Parts: sequence; structure tokens; C-alpha cells
Amino acid sequence: MWNDPYDKDGNGYGGGNCDLNTAVELGKRATQYGMKVNIDFHYSDFWADPKRQNCPKAWEGMDLTQKKEALYQFTKDSLNTLLDAGVDVEMVQIGNEINYGLAGEKLQPNIMQLLKKGSEAVREVSKDSGKDIKIAVHYTNIENNTEVYDRAKDLQNAKVDYDVFGLSFYIFWDGTLENMQRVAKNIKDNYGKDVMIAETSYAYTSEDGDGQANSLVGTDDLVDGYPATVQGQANVVRDVCAAANEAGAIGVFYWGGTWIPVGKATDDNSAIWEKYGSGWASSYCADYDPDDGGLYYGGCAWDNQAMFDFTGHPLASLNVFKYLKDGHKA
Repeated sequence: MWNDPYDKDGNGYGGGNCDLNTAVELGKRATQYGMKVNIDFHYSDFWADPKRQNCPKAWEGMDLTQKKEALYQFTKDSLNTLLDAGVDVEMVQIGNEINYGLAGEKLQPNIMQLLKKGSEAVREVSKDSGKDIKIAVHYTNIENNTEVYDRAKDLQNAKVDYDVFGLSFYIFWDGTLENMQRVAKNIKDNYGKDVMIAETSYAYTSEDGDGQANSLVGTDDLVDGYPATVQGQANVVRDVCAAANEAGAIGVFYWGGTWIPVGKATDDNSAIWEKYGSGWASSYCADYDPDDGGLYYGGCAWDNQAMFDFTGHPLASLNVFKYLKDGHKA
């Protein structure tokens, strides 16, 4: 969830333009179908990840004390709105892949202070609503063990109140299954926190669905033993879940599983991507995110890693979650 993913004229930045209103709508749908919801606050107006942790426009010019209060109030107001709408919020991520920053702050002591205010807001809403809402922090680049352990130490030293340490783990980017297990076990054993895999995915095809180049091409960038097929995708999910479970992690989230193409690969789809925000970024984000989205805006770079085909039909790989839970039943 982003703070305000729109320019001054109301044009969306893309990526689904996922503000609070969108989160409410999607959260209500998920709740309707019996799903529990994790709200991932990016505390940015657009994508937040190791490349950028931009300050929301409304918080620009604030000193740290003011920003802490703004983050606290935004978290509290947003959660109350979601709960009042009937969304079954079970977990909240205070930040997204925050290795190097959060809401425009880059110094770890400042980031820790922001996290403490976000945590405070979640705990207050949890208490007032009588609902147990878990708090997660979320890091990536776990192949660099020293870095991720340093972040865990920072959280401990700053006495940040949280429940779950989230790790991004893409088998084609983030090292081996064995290293992921080492990191998960270290966090669990040495810091007494639950661990989850906050993001994972894999390609089921090397085809491009919408004319926008894919992040994982599905050819020479694959992991040995895992072809870009529906079965290969299912095998990755199964193996990541098995390894995470063996290491004591509490669960795994699949990232971008529903991000199917909008428009055919043979068409010029830029107009609909811009209008509906259905691509990963639109040109309207250029003022806010000039060095990434503003340069490379376009369609979906993840459509070949969805768990639905290019026309929206579910892939057989979706069954892996059912089999993991209940076993294969003929």
C-alpha cells in the first residue's frame, strides 16, 4: 500500500495505483473469500525497495520528529479504516525491503525510530479493536548474511517491537535454499522472532505477455533444475516452502501471482497502461521517481511469473498450495 500514488492532476503512478481505497477494496474481496490479509505499508507514494525509499510527498520537508508523528498517524488511520470496512487484517508490514532506508531516511538510527512509531500505531489499533495483529519487518539481499544480521541487531538494540522478520527470497536472485535456511534459523534462534518468506516467485514460461520485457526472462537466467514451465514453477514453490518450513519459518508469500498482462504482446498498450495504472509504472510517476519509474515505465515485467495464464485462467501450479496443505488426493 502506497500513501498517495498520484500526480498533482490525479494521474496514477501505475502498479495498480494501490492507495488506501484500493487496499480496502482488495482487502474486502480477500476477506469475503475467507482469506486473512497482510497490509504492506511502503511508506512511500510508489515502490519502496533497495533501490529507493522515497519520502511521501506530504511528508517532504519534515524533520524526523514530525515524520515520526506523520507515519504513526498514517498507520493508525489507515488500519482503522481497513478494519472499519471489514477487512480481516492479521498482519502489518511496517516498511517494504527496508535494508537501506524508510520514508526518505537513510540512517539506521532514524529508520529504527520510524519503525518504533509504526509499531506503536499497530499495537494501539490492535488493543483498541481487540484484534491480534502481528507486526512484520521486511528485508532483502539475504545472500549478504552480514548485512541482514546487522539489521536484526539494529532492531534488537533499538528495542523495536515486532513479531515477524520477513525475508525476500527469490531463488534466481537471493542465493541458495541452504543459505536462506541459515538466515532464517539465525534470526529465529538468536533474536527469538518468527521468520517468514515475504516474497518469492518463479517463471512458468519464457514468453512475454504484453510487450514489456520480463524481469526473469526465463532462458539463460533460470536456476538449474527448474525450467520455465508450469511444473518448474510448482517445483520452486514446493521446494521453497519445504526448505522454509524445515528452517522453522511460519509461512511463505508468493509475490505477483495475479499480475497478468493488460493488452496483447503484439499491440501498443501504452495508452491503457497509462489510463488504468495497470503497468508496473506510468509516465506520471516521473516527477516522484525520476531515476527508475520515470525512465523505464511501461507494462508488466512479471506476467510470466503469475500463477494465471495471460488470459487470466489459473495454472495447474496453483494446486501446489492445496497439496502442501492437504496432500495430493486422487
